[in-house]
Amino acid sequence: MDGLIKGLVDVALGGNRNHHDDDNNDEQRDERSRSSWAEIVSGEEDRPTPQQQEEEQWQDDAYRTTSNTRPHQSDEDNNDGWQTVGDKHSRQQHKVPKDNWNQYKLPPDEQQYSNEVEVGGRVEPSEDELTDLSRASEKLWDLDLNRLVPGNDYEIDCGEGKKVFQKDDMAQGSLFTWVNDDVFRKPTFSRFLSLLDNYNPHQGSKEVVTSEERQEQASFIEEISRTAPIKYLHKYLASKGIASGSYQDFKRMMTSLWFDLYGRGGTSGSSSAFEHVFVGEIKQNNQVSGFHNWLQFYHEEANGRVDYQGYIFPRRRGEIPDSETQLLTIQFEWNGVLKSVSSTLIGVSPEFEVALYTLCFYAGEEDNHIQLGPYSVNIKCYHLGDRIGSVFPISDS
Repeated sequence: MDGLIKGLVDVALGGNRNHHDDDNNDEQRDERSRSSWAEIVSGEEDRPTPQQQEEEQWQDDAYRTTSNTRPHQSDEDNNDGWQTVGDKHSRQQHKVPKDNWNQYKLPPDEQQYSNEVEVGGRVEPSEDELTDLSRASEKLWDLDLNRLVPGNDYEIDCGEGKKVFQKDDMAQGSLFTWVNDDVFRKPTFSRFLSLLDNYNPHQGSKEVVTSEERQEQASFIEEISRTAPIKYLHKYLASKGIASGSYQDFKRMMTSLWFDLYGRGGTSGSSSAFEHVFVGEIKQNNQVSGFHNWLQFYHEEANGRVDYQGYIFPRRRGEIPDSETQLLTIQFEWNGVLKSVSSTLIGVSPEFEVALYTLCFYAGEEDNHIQLGPYSVNIKCYHLGDRIGSVFPISDS
């Protein structure tokens, strides 16, 4: 397979403000979405639009925070299937797995999966959760048993802050200082990583899906279906009559929702929900669209394709992101193309994000104001007919 992760590895890893993402600016959506796609453009021009000026008026031009320099962690050992990769300024080094996960390309009857997670009645949604999307989202957060711990599993350096329209690079180094090797060996994480090289990043380029890639898709859904967040999602959607009570039917529904190809940028079969939301696309007008996953960010940063340029100032002064922050709004370049504002959840598991975004797509609205642990979040969800056009988190605080 050719794609994003060809080169250094076959597959690997891959504060805030209330903003509009630039995702799907040129797409149609169904009557459920109430904002025009034009309002989602994140402002790549030198001058903000009137709406963006209004959103930014609370900010002070001189408002800054100094970067917190993290101690350097040496990655001297290049053995055991790992490769050391330097970042943009050679301040730190990242380690990414060199294993190409060939076992994930095996036929279905030769696949090996992790054991089912035993959580008992915890995956049964309560009446309160069935009537309150925020409560259901909080439950998913509690059920994310694979969520990483900042400082223990990984460390980030947020650098300095900026406004959306400022072009200066406010980060001397990478966003990720280090990530624990064991993270990449988690079954759902590694299955997720095996998918990242399956896509052409240029929007409008027709995707060719091989039989091996279809197996990777099915295997990823099978793996996450053994976790608590996906089991809860199934119970929730089945209780509302949205999904079949059959778990096999539900898994087929999930595979179709996230991986079936549809048209974007005027070309049929050029995009999918998974590609757009998690991997990212480069539009023909030279803008980055989608790309809201931290694992993909880490991988692309480690391989020199992402240049982190600082975080976007939070709406409330004094709430400056730090190494513990797990909801972050940032600016970066990907393959030399600017993403002026993008939000992402840091350290969450793939199964959690898939469950949360699927929940909001089927049971929520365009704006879904929820609570995730300490974070007040708006999950923006846009429909393209019966498909996910885009979905991403925005800080409500």
